[in-house]
Parts: sequence; C-alpha cells; structure tokens
Amino acid sequence: MPITEPRDDFQRYLRIAREALVFKLDGLSEYGIRRPMTPTGTNLLGLVKHAAGVEIGYFGGSFGRPFGESLPWLDEQAPDNSDMWATADESREDIIGLYRRVWVHSDQTITSNPLDAVGRVPWWGEHGDVTLHLLLLHVIAETNRHAGHADIVRELADGAAGLRADNSNLPSGDELWWQRYREQLEAVALQVGDVHP
Repeated sequence: MPITEPRDDFQRYLRIAREALVFKLDGLSEYGIRRPMTPTGTNLLGLVKHAAGVEIGYFGGSFGRPFGESLPWLDEQAPDNSDMWATADESREDIIGLYRRVWVHSDQTITSNPLDAVGRVPWWGEHGDVTLHLLLLHVIAETNRHAGHADIVRELADGAAGLRADNSNLPSGDELWWQRYREQLEAVALQVGDVHP
C-alpha cells in the first residue's frame, strides 16, 4: 500500500463515515427515516441533521468560516435536541442537501489550512484552542459513532444491515443462518447470566 498524506487519510475516513450515515436512509419511507427508535428518540434523519451541525461548528465557526446559512436549530436559544430530528417542513432532500453542502464547506477548511492550524471551539471552554488535526480526529470519531447508531436504528426499523450498498461487511448468511446465530448468542447470554449475576 502506498504511503499517503495524513490529510488525505483523514478526509478519506471522514468521507466514508459521512456516506455510510447517509446510506442508512436509502429505501426507507419518510416515516421510517423519522421514526424514533430508542427511548431517547434516536432517528435516522435526525442523525444526519446532527452530523451536519457538528461539522458546521467544528470546521466552520471554529476556524472563522461561518457556514452562511441560517439554521435556527443551531441557535443558543433553540430548544434542546432541535438538531436531533427533522420538522415536518424539513424534507429528506433538505437535510441531505444541507449535509452535502456542509461537506463542501468543511472540506474547504480542511484543505486550506495546515493540520497544525489552531482554531477555537468556544463550547470547550478553557480547552477550546485546538488544532485542525485534533478536530479532524474528533469529527471522524463522532461521525462514525453516529453511523454506528444509524446501523442499529436501521436494523431495528426494517432489518437492513451492512456498511454500504457495495460492501455489507457482514457474513453472507441467509435468514435462517442469522436466526440460528442469534439463538446461539441468546443461549450463551442466558447460560453466563446465571453464572455471573
């Protein structure tokens, strides 16, 4: 494998995480992408909206590059979790389109600054002076975390699982294989649960 530049590696891993997150919406209805699937309301379209806001903050404002679109759900006065769900007026196309525009804006910050460029994350308080390098690591980790949430939410919604359309990253078992696999795990959990209370 050829030696690559760290910035290119960061951007590649960020791109993969972004695309995996958006992929989880493919093939679901409007209800399916908005449906709260956990007790805390986690939903697929909300995860994409939140990820857009994350990048706006870290790769926009933190480097003196405001995004340029008014997004009331990012205002300090916005109700809690406004960035974690889409209103009835915000369509799938609106949120995905926003996220893709954010990618362009973020990528401009990433490519026009050295990795040791210092930005300021106001909400990090006294630890808010950080390098682009650190923020890239942070955003890659956060985006992957939310892509993982989306994996689980999507599987709960309709059983669809896998990394992306061209690579599921899962064993190629059929429905019966997965059922037996899950039963095996359940049996072990029950067995060990009695041994290690």
